[in-house]
Amino acid sequence: MKLSSTTLGELPEDVGRPAYDRSTVTPGIVHFGVGGFHRAHQAMYLDLLMNQGEALDWGIVGVGLMPGDARMRDAMAAQDNLFTLVVKHPDGRLEPRVIGSMVDYLFAPDDPSAVLDRLVDPATRIVSLTVTEGGYHVNQVTGEFDANDPVLQADLAADLDNGGMPQSMFGFVVEAARRRRAAGTDPFTVMSCDNLPGNGDVARKMIVAFARLVDDDLGAWMEENVAFPNCMVDRITPVTSAEDIAALASTFGVDDAWPVVCEPFTQWVLEDHFPSGRPPLEDVGVQIVDDVVPYELMKLRLLNASHQALCYLGYLSGYRYAHEVAQDPLFAEFLLGYMQEEASPTLPEVPGVDLGVYRRQLIERFANPEVRDTLARLCAESSDRIPKWLVPVIQANLGAGGGFERSALVVASWARYAEGVDESGEPIEVVDRHRDRVMAAARKYEEDELAFLRDRDLFGSLVDNEPFTTAYIAFLKSLHDNGARTTLEDLESNR
Repeated sequence: MKLSSTTLGELPEDVGRPAYDRSTVTPGIVHFGVGGFHRAHQAMYLDLLMNQGEALDWGIVGVGLMPGDARMRDAMAAQDNLFTLVVKHPDGRLEPRVIGSMVDYLFAPDDPSAVLDRLVDPATRIVSLTVTEGGYHVNQVTGEFDANDPVLQADLAADLDNGGMPQSMFGFVVEAARRRRAAGTDPFTVMSCDNLPGNGDVARKMIVAFARLVDDDLGAWMEENVAFPNCMVDRITPVTSAEDIAALASTFGVDDAWPVVCEPFTQWVLEDHFPSGRPPLEDVGVQIVDDVVPYELMKLRLLNASHQALCYLGYLSGYRYAHEVAQDPLFAEFLLGYMQEEASPTLPEVPGVDLGVYRRQLIERFANPEVRDTLARLCAESSDRIPKWLVPVIQANLGAGGGFERSALVVASWARYAEGVDESGEPIEVVDRHRDRVMAAARKYEEDELAFLRDRDLFGSLVDNEPFTTAYIAFLKSLHDNGARTTLEDLESNR
């Protein structure tokens, strides 16, 4: 049965669906970057609220900016902006639910003025973001805004008073803020949901910096009046596969062009800083706190960095899925060792969380065979991930005299992976916005064993630290000479 508003009532009983009248839902949130995670997380929480009769004035309008987002536009348009969320339990049980909290989807290249109109509308009180870690244009060395991207430059040059239109998230958000200020409309809140330390603080710094390049007074006004709450988000959401689409159709009779699949676990820790109001998210389990940082660091340095710890070594060892790696006792021991001995000592106290339980729970989540999270997904965009998730752990431990061996092996395994050839001589498709740069550095290993580590934009001053470079060189040599599994066995057997 083709998913649409008209077929909702005809779906099988074991498929959840909106219990509310979607015609009564009005927009309150504009979201940039509608991918799997947003649909499995924020959109799901809003749908839960609406099923309780709450937040009906907080419908989501999705916005796509990239050419590839045309596919999402078409899928959402054909299904009245409905989609199916399928929770995959470890025992093989599938739990499908149709999510109805998205009320519209705008593909900005089609009609940028429609995006601006929605952002300027006083009903829009929150602008939320999942634009990836690299979407904030942060210079990794200085921590300052990097405006060199051609799309940003085009937005800075656009004549917006004479028909010009933005192209980037930065351009749309800043121009909408300018128009709201001119009209006397209250500013919206910008809520980043990306995996960045201090994601709200980063969003504020970068967006305000862009605004100052447009108009210094506007930038100052935004810094003073626009709220940017921090939050921590967590739910493993792999890329939807053709098999997932087929299983939804064959098992439940639902024809969905682009469902989303996820694990059962979900968490959202949110700073309560919404001057223009927010949905009552605490009513559906969102943790509203004064300080998100401890939870955020816990997730980034334990879950996210552990994903990097397993993906390169796992791929080089012949695995292709995260659950295969996490079910291997050797890798599970390595991951727990990294989390307990290297990551956890760098964390502040996390209120209400037993880190020992959390670490073991992560291994169980990674080992869920039904999620089938690919290592290729986890290995992608490493130059945006390793500097934010793992390098701070290494730096903290080097400064405090803590352990760093396992982290050094992770960095070495990324270098080995980035050479683009696996241990069987088969090509690796390296996906990274700095692909050419990282691959060129990785392939210089034979003439300069520290070539990969010399990229200070990625690693800062790690190349100057002799204890770290000694461990890194030894691990990289072993990865070449002995392979990933033997290298890992040697490390764990010597501890």
